[in-house]
Amino acid sequence: MRYNLAFICCLLFCTSCSKLLEEKPQAIAASNFYNTSAEVQAGLNAIYVPLRKDGTMAALYQTQLEIYTEYMYGRGSHAPLNNYQGLDNTNITRINNMWSGFYEAIRDANIVIQKTPLGKNISQDDATHFIAEAKFMRGLVYFHLVRNWAGVPLRTEANMEQQDLPRASQDEVYKQIVDDLTAAETGLQETGRLPGAPTKWSAKAVLADVYMNMHQYDKAQDEAKQVVESQKFRLVNVTVASDFDNLYGPDVEGSPEEVFFLKFSRTPNNQGFTFPIYAHYPNSGYYPPGGYYTFYSDTEKNTFVKAWDHNDLRYIYNWYSQTFGLGATTILNKKFSDKTTTTSGGNDYPMYRYADVLLFYAECAARVANGPTADAMEKLNMVHRRAYGKNPLLPDATVDFKLADYPTLDAFVNLVVKERGYEDCAEGKHWLDLKRLGTVKQVIKAMKGIDVADKHLLWPIPTTEYNYNKAIDPGKDQNPGY
Repeated sequence: MRYNLAFICCLLFCTSCSKLLEEKPQAIAASNFYNTSAEVQAGLNAIYVPLRKDGTMAALYQTQLEIYTEYMYGRGSHAPLNNYQGLDNTNITRINNMWSGFYEAIRDANIVIQKTPLGKNISQDDATHFIAEAKFMRGLVYFHLVRNWAGVPLRTEANMEQQDLPRASQDEVYKQIVDDLTAAETGLQETGRLPGAPTKWSAKAVLADVYMNMHQYDKAQDEAKQVVESQKFRLVNVTVASDFDNLYGPDVEGSPEEVFFLKFSRTPNNQGFTFPIYAHYPNSGYYPPGGYYTFYSDTEKNTFVKAWDHNDLRYIYNWYSQTFGLGATTILNKKFSDKTTTTSGGNDYPMYRYADVLLFYAECAARVANGPTADAMEKLNMVHRRAYGKNPLLPDATVDFKLADYPTLDAFVNLVVKERGYEDCAEGKHWLDLKRLGTVKQVIKAMKGIDVADKHLLWPIPTTEYNYNKAIDPGKDQNPGY
């Protein structure tokens, strides 16, 4: 956590960190730049900066996705999200900022991809690895764009100077994502150039997720299997709930479960994980700088939470009681807490953990076999055992799911999805799972009794985009309902 990419970028230039982080990538792309490995790495580091802003993946992106789930509710200006009828003006402004941040990261990746081959003092091996990292990040960002907006303009190194670009189709965006991540899978090394930088295993994990969203489960299974069989990762050991701090805590600098985490740090300024301030109540003790308690749940009103076994250590680790006028059964989430900070959180954002890969594999193996297998069940049970403080690698009849109890594909997949909901609570992943599975409407109706509007399934193309990009007609090209 102390070694974040932006900070290393500052060290490379021996200059003011805050000044460097505010520098525009166009300035970095000057003709006298990108000639050495150090200069290209500075450009690579710039890709991560817009993703670590409060308006994107430092806080508000995950906050919005979590409120959409069947187990969470939004408060304050996020309360309109509880209606599942689309976005009001405040929340449209938020997603506009996310769009801008994502495309800023894509622009920075495009500059590295375009400029690195022209570098005069960069070895071929270094150039290959640097371009692979930039393509990994570009593919990852487009993956978040396509799941939230569907087809979007495809800006690459080949057209980055072109202002007017139409929306590509969803299939075209996915093709670009697969091309980028496949190139990254080949070009990245087994270890990252810095802590927090992607590896070939990161690319395989994201590819597994991408192929699942494309419903190409055989390819997804193969990618996940390679990560599992690499023996590079293992689940963090847990015997009591607080042991999960060894995975999510603010002082962890890396764990055997980390496949790809977005890194944050309390220092330098503006590099902290601000998601905790949206999660916590002021003076709760979990986040001294304060709290907006933007999202919450309820142990009685919410059937998902009510059905969650309270002996599950993930339940104990995730929730704490906090009343603020909504009843005595109100609970807040404490997965991401930093009890000693005076600035912002030191927690990292776990985009891909080994537990995710095991659960990807479990679902895909069952789908490929058209029914649950002993292998798929074992991968699911590894995660489930850890949740009860057991050794993930040793069968345990007291907690293991039994194959005979889930004989059909649907029964098993539903079990995996439920387990993933418990495992990834507060990580901004579950809503995207429900969208992939096409179960949003039935799940929200069953759990919250609300009919989800079709327009709520996608976010609108921002006015800032079609005001600037004349190839997008706001009347014809906007997402339905907006």
